[in-house]
Amino acid sequence: MPPLTPTASRDREMFMDVLRGIAILGIFIANLNGFSWYFPNPENTGPWLLPEQDHTMAFLHHMFIEGKFYSIFSLLFGWGIALQLKRAAAKGADAVPLVKRRLKWMLLFGAVHLMIWPGDIVFFYALLGFVLLRLRKLSDRALIITGSLLILSPIALYAAKSQWPVLNWPAGILFETGGKIQGAMTGVNLNTDQEFAGYLKNAGWGDSFKANIPGFFFRYGYLFFVSRIPKVLGIFLIGYALGRSGFYSKIREHKKTLYTIIAAGIVIGLPANYMLARYMSYHAGDYWQLNRTGLYQTIAYAFGVAPLALAYVATLMLLFQRKTAAKAMAVFAPVGKMAFSNYLLQTIIGSIVFLGAGFGYMGEVGPIYYTIFGMLVFIVQILLSHWWLRYFNYGPVEYLWRSATYRKWQTMRKSHLPANEVS
Repeated sequence: MPPLTPTASRDREMFMDVLRGIAILGIFIANLNGFSWYFPNPENTGPWLLPEQDHTMAFLHHMFIEGKFYSIFSLLFGWGIALQLKRAAAKGADAVPLVKRRLKWMLLFGAVHLMIWPGDIVFFYALLGFVLLRLRKLSDRALIITGSLLILSPIALYAAKSQWPVLNWPAGILFETGGKIQGAMTGVNLNTDQEFAGYLKNAGWGDSFKANIPGFFFRYGYLFFVSRIPKVLGIFLIGYALGRSGFYSKIREHKKTLYTIIAAGIVIGLPANYMLARYMSYHAGDYWQLNRTGLYQTIAYAFGVAPLALAYVATLMLLFQRKTAAKAMAVFAPVGKMAFSNYLLQTIIGSIVFLGAGFGYMGEVGPIYYTIFGMLVFIVQILLSHWWLRYFNYGPVEYLWRSATYRKWQTMRKSHLPANEVS
């Protein structure tokens, strides 16, 4: 069996890097609500708070951003694993052991990241990646049907938990355990998000780190409560079918399918997301009470988020077939190629800017200004990524990840400098 080697840059799907780069932007803007610890309160005032405009911007975030870009990233995750296994099979090799080793290193990176940013998705993706490998032998049709059912399953799960609250015991245990560990680590009981935000506002880096150590329990309590596990796994499966079937390499044959996906995103996804935004803007607390309004929010999420995310992908696929559009969109590719590094960099920037140990802007910046801030940071990341990849083959985190996965230090520095750098 021939040894497996990293995929050469020239063989990478440029569109995947573009899509990954765009997804990183959407994820950062969505995460800034968490980094900033923004709580909508008309009584709060400050130069970076605009109550009415912030409310409108938050509504638009819920409608067009929240959930959509992590869904795109999830699709790409399944797609990427499918391509890796497919390319290895074409060479007569089995890439499953390699993918498992890759996922194990993701678990390690994600565990470290969780102690810095409780909203981490790396550890979560790695865990579900092992489940995806178990299901990879299903037919493409079965993968899409199973994935679709998993995306819709939170509706039934929420209804069941409303009827039998005992079904929500994993989330309750995780929240309770996290609270006990956090109390032991910080010496104070932080029972609400506002209390935790107040603690972080006045904490140094050491105390902030200790307070975030039990973040795993809060994060996974949340993921259990909102049934994020089947949602993400479902999108993984659809992405895997997309990659294994070679759908993207046959765009002309599938234009009708793409237009159908876009139409579904508009006809079904947009109205559902509008209702989702209304529920999250005016009745967000009801969801946690396991009542009827919370069920309506769950239905709106299930029929809104994934269809609109897929419509975004389908639209970008069609646009990328046009040379002018592809050239313009290529600016995002370097960000996507080193997405892991950029994702972690966003955590570092968000922590430094908003935590009390840093610049201390927690609770002082609303959606209008943190959206502008996110766009500016992303522009810097575009410039930095373009510059970095002129000289290096991988982002710094990607380099460590690949080297660990292949058990061999990869070639980091490019052998040929850009033409204008050669003397």
